[in-house]
Amino acid sequence: MSPFRVTSETPVSEILGVLNQHGFVVIERLVSASLMDQLAAEVAPFVDASAPGRDQYDGVHTRRTGALIRRCPTARTLVMNPLVRAVVGQFLGHASTYQLHLTQLITIEPGESEQKPHRDQMAFDFFDFPIGYHAQCNTMWALTDFTTDNGATRLAPGSGGLLDPESEAIHMVQAEMPRGSVLLYDGKVLHGGGANRSDHVRQGVNITYSVGWVRQEENQYLACPPEVARTLDDDLLKMMGYQQGAFALGYVGDQQDPLAALRGTDTKVKTVESFRETNESFRAFVDGIDEPR
Repeated sequence: MSPFRVTSETPVSEILGVLNQHGFVVIERLVSASLMDQLAAEVAPFVDASAPGRDQYDGVHTRRTGALIRRCPTARTLVMNPLVRAVVGQFLGHASTYQLHLTQLITIEPGESEQKPHRDQMAFDFFDFPIGYHAQCNTMWALTDFTTDNGATRLAPGSGGLLDPESEAIHMVQAEMPRGSVLLYDGKVLHGGGANRSDHVRQGVNITYSVGWVRQEENQYLACPPEVARTLDDDLLKMMGYQQGAFALGYVGDQQDPLAALRGTDTKVKTVESFRETNESFRAFVDGIDEPR
């Protein structure tokens, strides 16, 4: 098996090892074809209504369809997949919380050219995160087979923060994978969509996660309005951002917990002591305070 590929039976620690070493990993056939059939049926009308990309970077033969939490109930299953969450939770475990960053179906149509290699963390205003600090962890679920001919995602192994795509030669590999597989990749690795030289579309469900203290790429509170959000379970809502992103981030009004505000209750956010117990950096900060206010 390729050094970038694992199975659903691979221990989380080994999956993390591949992700940390190369910047990406493919978990083959993680979900069933029937689940993907259901998702494809749910999303099809919205794909048809999505306009092609605005430029060569977006892809003039590429359609991007978002708001999948609201539009496609089956997408919620992918967002909350236990194995993916176990990997992402550890990969982003240096932060107090992590959250859903983006939901988007990417449809690459025949005739599309290769996308320019880029790092997804550039979305944060091109902030130069330290090499060892990861702000996000991304997934690309294969709604169709990903092949060399139809535009499977291209990635540069080990390129996180180390190569300049403008001045250095980079070695790209393609994440070929069967339908129902998932590619996990970090926000630093150079990557881009492949050229579609086939006669059929390539569709991938791009679900990404970020640490809780950054702004989400897709505004989850407008993409999924409150009347829909109130029908969802608490765990999914917390993943969408209805929780504290970190200490003193994300509360409503008089320090009200955001999930409680959505549900119509008055519960306040976590106390200083709660964060002290669970966050090493915050514990050091609190322990350095001589007197409480």
